[in-house]
Amino acid sequence: MAIEALIDLESAKLIGKGLGNIGAGLAVGLGGVGTGLAQQGIGAAAFGAVAEDKGMLGLALVFIAIPETLVILGLVVSIMIMFI
Repeated sequence: MAIEALIDLESAKLIGKGLGNIGAGLAVGLGGVGTGLAQQGIGAAAFGAVAEDKGMLGLALVFIAIPETLVILGLVVSIMIMFI
């Protein structure tokens, strides 16, 4: 109620849209950073296991793909924030 006295409704909508866009950027950006941190150890360990046993390739690829879901979910959330 107090903020409505300071700014008009159109400005409040623009501020809300801008904050939503910042949140969408943070969802993708921080998701990417988290994925990078998760994959730094997983990739080395997975392909070290593949070097010892070639049959582990499929499992190694699955383990490498699991952290990527964090970025995909961040992208979905950012699209929902921006367009819904």
